[in-house]
Amino acid sequence: MNGIDKSFAGVAALKGVDFELQGGEVHALLGANGAGKSTLMKILSGAYAGDNGTVEIDGQPLTISSPADAKKNGIHCVYQEVDTSLVQHLSVAENIMLDRLAASEGRAWISWSKLKQEAAQVLDKLGLGININSSVSELTLAEKQLVLIARLFAQDAKFVILDEPTAPLSIEEADRLFGLMEGLKAAGIGIVFISHRLPEVFRVSDRITVMRDGDVVMSELAGAITSADVIRAMLGKSFEEEYPKLPAVIGEPILKTRGLAAGRRVRGVDLTVHGGEIVAVVGLVGAGKTELSRLLFGVDAAEGGSIELAGKAVVPRSPADAVEAGIVLVPEERRKEGILVRESVLHNLSLPILRSLSKLGFISGAKEKRHGSEVIGRLGIKASHPDIATAFLSGGNQQKVAIGKWTSTDARVFVFDEPTKGVDIGAKRDIFRIIGELAQQGKGILYLTCEFAEALGLADRILVLCDGKIVRSFQRGEATQEDLLYFASAGKEEML
Repeated sequence: MNGIDKSFAGVAALKGVDFELQGGEVHALLGANGAGKSTLMKILSGAYAGDNGTVEIDGQPLTISSPADAKKNGIHCVYQEVDTSLVQHLSVAENIMLDRLAASEGRAWISWSKLKQEAAQVLDKLGLGININSSVSELTLAEKQLVLIARLFAQDAKFVILDEPTAPLSIEEADRLFGLMEGLKAAGIGIVFISHRLPEVFRVSDRITVMRDGDVVMSELAGAITSADVIRAMLGKSFEEEYPKLPAVIGEPILKTRGLAAGRRVRGVDLTVHGGEIVAVVGLVGAGKTELSRLLFGVDAAEGGSIELAGKAVVPRSPADAVEAGIVLVPEERRKEGILVRESVLHNLSLPILRSLSKLGFISGAKEKRHGSEVIGRLGIKASHPDIATAFLSGGNQQKVAIGKWTSTDARVFVFDEPTKGVDIGAKRDIFRIIGELAQQGKGILYLTCEFAEALGLADRILVLCDGKIVRSFQRGEATQEDLLYFASAGKEEML
């Protein structure tokens, strides 16, 4: 890609960008949200048309005016938002072979048995134990991502764009993906790897290119640079404190659970969160973190145990009950459960406090705008206008909206489920600051994450969740990432 320019409404998103991908290499493309990496890849994959510049394969100029053009030339993209790339009511086999089905339009005959057989062969080749007859809507987020990877192998791909492919995967599933990437490399396929997780970037990448403000600011062999070099290039300055810990006074207990249980994923959880305290609950994928958050927020009903808020028993039978009691949730799936993507930033921020913005059933537009402007400014939400649809914001800014809508409520406990998933370094820093400020206000913070480094950097206490149970507790400074992984992987005390 040579001299690629792209502007939106007169604002330059790409400024003469050059990017090269060789066959049989993994080339990491990094940058903070808004740096231009997604725009560059959307031009390569045919979703956008560039204003200027050329794309060449093997020295031959290429015209890409649609995703179909890109695929005809062997360019394929696996996007981070898996639900937008899969047809929910179709089977796993049909989704894997979706391009074949689309290409067969107008033909009188499709061999469904052959289609299923080929899909099964792809899954077997990848070692993925997913039922080809299952509806995609029944799958977990991790399984959906693996179906997308399987679809890639069913296509004649020469160049592959992987956009945050490990975000929904467990450590074991990510390791399997990295093995599959090695297979792609060995077959001479070039991979563009987009990720916010720097350790995995350095693990799998041959080259690293960093973008900032629509320009390429670094492009080096992975072995010639360090994480600190990449962070400095991404932010334009040294990122001395990756996990800022704001001082907060820890007060009386606010939230207590005793023997909280539901199904196989939450099995007798005891925990306490004090005012001003950040308590991290760490665990691997499937440990029960999301299920625990859903119980606290009243999405699911507890089968046993109790919840107390400021010494008073509460039984949240719905999210409305939880909010009324003072417990709010920022869920893992922000686009599906945390925000209304088609509604404006302004309306999303207003939703929980409509009663205070209304009189006689009518919303005061002036009050809503004042409130929205205040939250947008305080949280640093980057939006061209408060009335822009939330779907058009970057992932980090969408997450700030999901948090910001609760900050004007009377909530006393904030539950965060994987709040930095798919969020760049700069936005992570903002989110950590927001959480620290909430703790300074005396809120209780329950921070559910599989990112052990974040827990070590932010939390006052760390609880390790394994198979639905709290198996170990650490005070700040007591644990290492190795300790957390050991207990999260069902390690036993006496083996240390």
